[in-house]
Amino acid sequence: MRTTFLLYIFLLFSYGAYSQEYKEKREKIHALKVSFITTELNLTSDEAAKFWPIYNEYEEREFVIKHEKMRKIVHQLGEKDINKLSDKEALLYLTQLEDADEELFLLKQKLVKDLKKIISPVKIIKLKKAENDFNRKLLKKYRAKRRD
Repeated sequence: MRTTFLLYIFLLFSYGAYSQEYKEKREKIHALKVSFITTELNLTSDEAAKFWPIYNEYEEREFVIKHEKMRKIVHQLGEKDINKLSDKEALLYLTQLEDADEELFLLKQKLVKDLKKIISPVKIIKLKKAENDFNRKLLKKYRAKRRD
């Protein structure tokens, strides 16, 4: 009983430490991204004050869709032998993935619509490029770190 209790406490603290470390890394990446995008878009202080609340809300909702909805579906598929799925089961998974994709698409459309009121279309295109460039640099850094 005591061993089980100690194991439970250890697992609880381990998970808490991992969760905290993940949160800190995510916050650091977010700060770097904010800095990168602000520089790339050359936002005025007025634009930045209006831009970031909209963009941050978009990112939060995008994170939920990608990491809670889509990851859950992919995880469920990973636990099954895909060759043994019935057409009915496969169709259900496809529908769930399509729904999540559509939700992401609509979210991106809303972002662009909202940003058009704040920044120029050229800056919106620069935002798309800055996001891609930032993600590429982050991935390159991650790969280099894994090689070391």
